[in-house]
Amino acid sequence: MTATDPTAHLTAEQIEELGRELDAIRDEVIAGRGEKDAAYIRKVISAQRKLELASRGVLLFSLFPPAWLIGTAGLSVAKIMDNMEIGHNILHGQWDWMRDPKIHSTTWEWDHVSPSEQWKHSHNELHHTYTNVIGKDNDLGYGIMRVDEDQRWHPFHLGQPLWNFLNACFFEYGIAAYDLELGKNLNKRRRKNPEFRARAKAVGRKIRKQVLKDYVIHPLLSGPSFLPTLAATFTANLVRNIWTHSVIMCGHFPEGVQVFERRSIKGETRGQWYLRQMMGSANISGSKAMHFMTGNLSHQIEHHLFPDLPSNRYAEVAVKVRALFEKYELEYVTGPLPKQVFSAWHKVFRLSLPNKKPKIKTPDREQELVAA
Repeated sequence: MTATDPTAHLTAEQIEELGRELDAIRDEVIAGRGEKDAAYIRKVISAQRKLELASRGVLLFSLFPPAWLIGTAGLSVAKIMDNMEIGHNILHGQWDWMRDPKIHSTTWEWDHVSPSEQWKHSHNELHHTYTNVIGKDNDLGYGIMRVDEDQRWHPFHLGQPLWNFLNACFFEYGIAAYDLELGKNLNKRRRKNPEFRARAKAVGRKIRKQVLKDYVIHPLLSGPSFLPTLAATFTANLVRNIWTHSVIMCGHFPEGVQVFERRSIKGETRGQWYLRQMMGSANISGSKAMHFMTGNLSHQIEHHLFPDLPSNRYAEVAVKVRALFEKYELEYVTGPLPKQVFSAWHKVFRLSLPNKKPKIKTPDREQELVAA
């Protein structure tokens, strides 16, 4: 919530016209989906599976340093592909139009400790509906960070650079925790809620499955290379977690990205929802390889506008979306990965400290921000 609203120059009519123009872009892509798109995702899935299998094969000999390095690097890339370009996008329903039960949001399970069904609720239904709305969007600060100057500062926030780093290292577990909304479900009464207990058991089963696969079965298959393979798998998961966390931070948290109060979305129209996605997201510029490794979430603005469009179409959509930013005199926040990472972490550190000049809040505004 900046002091000056960057959308204040737009009239209500312009905002709704913007919405219609974005609807037209979406409709054009939907009408043009076809075999080329289907071939793309099938090729990516095939390549990922072959890379993972080959990498795990090399790690059977991880007792030898060259094999450890090659196998760990390959497994890291394979896990990133599974998480970003494949799992995340399939679970968004981007490929449901193919009617392929093997590549469908209702049947896909990914290499992640968070069960697909729970992730789809917290991410697709909550995050993408309430993007960057304080107190509604759990992706915004993950419940452990102060994300706006107007939020009341507490000494706990001094540690948020550390909390954020630890969250990055064990990101898949952090995601599972906030999918469960542990922050509000840890008290004794809520813990006994049958729905929460069922969801917690599902997470427990998924964690056991992932740990058994990564840290027991595959290392055991390596025989004398058990410990090096164990270390390689841990390293691959660490690389995947830090990469995923970095990409998501760059899309939601750099300077210039807006956050919103809960009351600001009351009675929100389609055009206003689109506008919030535009102002509450940031992109990462770079090569085709970099876009691919981010799951095309380097086009975070376009993804927030059209979360169910095939990810391989975001690059062409971005050209049209950016033209609309220019037409309506809005800032298209983008930059190379190092710049966006630095900007996001600078904001994490800046907001960990109390404001030098706290803003004056009305009683209603103060109550809302504290509740968030």
